Amino acid sequence: MFAAERRQLILEMVRANGAVSLRELARVVQTSEVTVRRDVRALEAEGLLDRRHGGAVLPGGFTRESGFPQKSHLATAEKTAIADLAAGLVEEGEAVVVGAGTTTQELARRLARVPGLTVVTNSLLVAQALAHANRVEVVMTGGTLRGSNYALVGSGAEQSLQGLRVSRAFLSGSGLTAERGLSTSNMLSASVDRALVQAAAEVVVLADHTKLGTDTMFQTVPTDVITRLVTDEPPPHDERAATELQALADQGVQIAVAGSGGAGTGSDTAPTGGRPRRDMPLPGQRRSHVAGPGPQLRSAAALAEPPPGERERARVADLRRR
Repeated sequence: MFAAERRQLILEMVRANGAVSLRELARVVQTSEVTVRRDVRALEAEGLLDRRHGGAVLPGGFTRESGFPQKSHLATAEKTAIADLAAGLVEEGEAVVVGAGTTTQELARRLARVPGLTVVTNSLLVAQALAHANRVEVVMTGGTLRGSNYALVGSGAEQSLQGLRVSRAFLSGSGLTAERGLSTSNMLSASVDRALVQAAAEVVVLADHTKLGTDTMFQTVPTDVITRLVTDEPPPHDERAATELQALADQGVQIAVAGSGGAGTGSDTAPTGGRPRRDMPLPGQRRSHVAGPGPQLRSAAALAEPPPGERERARVADLRRR
């Protein structure tokens, strides 16, 4: 394929999808990522697209939201690895909320094997993935169906979440930055995602490396509200993605990096059997979690005794009475 043909195809993919990773572009045009990066740089110089961390987006600073058919074919291996790792955070008998998205759909397929689980969702795709799970209860929000991502949105969805409390929320989005947190391109979707966050004690963001550093119109989860980020390994040349991960960790977000095979990499490696560890030593622990030593265990007799200072004051008072 000639350079002009490659670049025309790259431009058509970006216009159709809104955002495409370099890895995906290289696969479609059947060339190396180095060559694709050179093509993307040339198209950017002509003002036809914008480069982003590990990919290309429509020009203008903010990406538009792609539809489900386009999203479902992007970064499929990365989404699978992220879902495998995120599923290891869920315990039997928990209640969680799962937002809309192709990555959360992958997570739902794995949650079908967790007994006693209750999943609250506004996503038809998530509900469908769990429809035949005998030991999982699915609770759907109300609302108006948004066909582009098969999600329920609007005031009905938000009102159905009022008074709800679950252990954690799993959310995805269109972009993630250390400065603004998670964001999306649609106002109605952003509003429902914020309601899902309000219902959860912890917030877990699922985002592949192509979304790192991408900023879209509507903020859904500020960085200081995000408990964990589960992402994939950025390509070695993508220094900006690595910088963004470090910035997120510096702000207290716990980072879990999944490998392409579904297991974690580095300190997050899964044990034999393929299931990610539940006690993952994630970097970037929130400062409040490490402010001091944990509570010390004491026997019942010790708890019944007054502290040493109180014992001394009691002894002096007793001597004075005598």
